Amino acid sequence: MRNKPLNPLFRLPLLILLIGFALPLGAAPLPVPSAPPLKAPSFLLVDFDSGAVLASKEPDKRVEPASITKVMTSYIVFKELSEGKIQLADTTTVSEKAWRMQGSRMFIEVGKQVTVEELLEGMIVQSGNDASVALAEFVAGSEEAFVQLMNHQAEQLGMSNTHFTNSTGLPRAKHYMSTSDIATLSRAMIRDFPTYYAWYAEKNYTYNGIKQSNRNTLLYRDPSVDGIKTGHTESAGYCLVSSAKRDKMRLIAVVVGTKSEKARASESQSLLNYGFRFYETHRLYGAGEALARARVWKGAQQEVPLGLADDLFVTIPRGRYKSLKASMALKTDILAPAHKGQELGSVNIALSGEPFTQRPLIALQDIAEGNIMQRTMDAVRLWFH
Repeated sequence: MRNKPLNPLFRLPLLILLIGFALPLGAAPLPVPSAPPLKAPSFLLVDFDSGAVLASKEPDKRVEPASITKVMTSYIVFKELSEGKIQLADTTTVSEKAWRMQGSRMFIEVGKQVTVEELLEGMIVQSGNDASVALAEFVAGSEEAFVQLMNHQAEQLGMSNTHFTNSTGLPRAKHYMSTSDIATLSRAMIRDFPTYYAWYAEKNYTYNGIKQSNRNTLLYRDPSVDGIKTGHTESAGYCLVSSAKRDKMRLIAVVVGTKSEKARASESQSLLNYGFRFYETHRLYGAGEALARARVWKGAQQEVPLGLADDLFVTIPRGRYKSLKASMALKTDILAPAHKGQELGSVNIALSGEPFTQRPLIALQDIAEGNIMQRTMDAVRLWFH
């Protein structure tokens, strides 16, 4: 593998990175201070696009998530909707089990018909435990079967410190999540179901003549906040996963185990303000964008375009964008056939001369093996190469 300067294909998206302008005298960026000292046993602040962790305390600790559990419940239902297996207008008959659920409720009545859409709004806005169970029973036949779907989805998303025993978040043995896993799930929710995610910004919902308000008080005090879910039980304390978008930057804050509703809101607000004040996020390259070309030996074509499998975002301290520089390392011994998606190099990003992040460069198309003449000519070239 050889290092090389970026070719013309790189020039436009990386022009400012390569030039590395000097900052005007006296305009040095402010240093990033430590995160605010929150009174919470576990918390996490991450950038939505880059996944960069900006502040944390015990992010992998297993904690009671309370009603934050319902984010996974809604994720499963949204997945069923997106795959066409169910419809928002579908109706289900409320079971006695759903009707008898304690805690927060949307007040559905046993034996009555309720639509999937009504149940989703009752679960998301009103945090209805009755709605959660009704949805679980509609999708999987029973809450127990639905929980299996929840745990499978958690495994698929890489949530290694999560295990569900119900769809509501009511306290149960072996029902837990970590703040890191809560952030992972929240990122997946916003990424995979942006249209349905809009329900998390609703401030109130009326069902059966009863109007209830969203318990996420940040929706009322910060216009940049558009979700996502509160939680509270005696044993879990007051919990909140929140998300806010300012300009083109979205952050996700997770705070669990605080002493009051006021505390979870103020601690979450402190985290969000800290992240937006001292960090900035940039999209450097798009997925599938041809960033370089690598030599392919004995192929039907001599070069293969290389790019990234996913968009590359970086989150850096504010005012440090001009300190970013990029370079590539490409493999020099690529023999045909080459396959789309094959890793053939890397993009290396440095910040102020120090390694910052790296992403693999993959083949953007297949390169078939060449004919006998092409293979013979390249065999000779390789001898001298």
